[in-house]
Amino acid sequence: MQSPPSPQARRRRWLRNLLAAPVAVYGAALAAIGLKQEDLLFHPEPLPADFSFASLYPSEQDFEELRIPVEGAELSALLFRQPDSRGLVYYLHGNAGNLVGWTRNIGFYRQLGFDLLMLDYRGFGKSTGRISSEAQLHADVRATWEKVAPAYAGKPVVILGRSLGSGLATRLAAEVTPALLVLVTPYTSVERLATEQFPLVPAALLKYPLRTDQLIGQVGCPILIAHGDADELIPFAHARQLAAASGGRATLLRVEGARHGDIHEFPAYLDGLSQRIRALK
Repeated sequence: MQSPPSPQARRRRWLRNLLAAPVAVYGAALAAIGLKQEDLLFHPEPLPADFSFASLYPSEQDFEELRIPVEGAELSALLFRQPDSRGLVYYLHGNAGNLVGWTRNIGFYRQLGFDLLMLDYRGFGKSTGRISSEAQLHADVRATWEKVAPAYAGKPVVILGRSLGSGLATRLAAEVTPALLVLVTPYTSVERLATEQFPLVPAALLKYPLRTDQLIGQVGCPILIAHGDADELIPFAHARQLAAASGGRATLLRVEGARHGDIHEFPAYLDGLSQRIRALK
């Protein structure tokens, strides 16, 4: 018959079990992050396939709903046209919602005389499919560009990325060289954001590092970076460091008091962006 464990052995077993519990929880958390990154990073709001955008905009606003076939999905985009258009703004929005919410400020671009192109990523709005990799995101952004941009040859084209879209916009601008790149509330990288907010998560686990800091030096056009100094999600320091990494191409617009979600409501932002776009020829 086996003798019962000694008190010292029982204490050692209790200690091992105590230490194993947080390790198991940590391992489970890492596994969840690895498998569910899309659910953590992207917050799409789908729309029915038969949803009509027509009632959302003034009757005098001409727009076209585009359907862009890509591998495994079909993307939804809206192109707002102005009479005697001066050029195009290709706007890459943030990580939540859909085009219904993101196109509420189209009047701003209409006053500038620029057409406006907005894309819903996979799973957002009426876009089908599901985001599965960073390379896929970049390919979808490029496919939409190639669908529309050739019609604006000889006119200034602006690539504008806000929040999540800032990293996508930077890569596209490094590849195609628009007249102006605009980054609104940008990050140096999603990798850095993740480690700032979750310091125990290994960077190698991330599927969407989105290293804007490594790409911005490759952009060959002027850059406007706009960031609120009260941004609670992406610290203003990210914008400052991106400007420093741009090789002198970036102008940094600090919007006093603006948070992450309300910068578009501040006259300093609207005036600064308007001046830069109006100056394009």
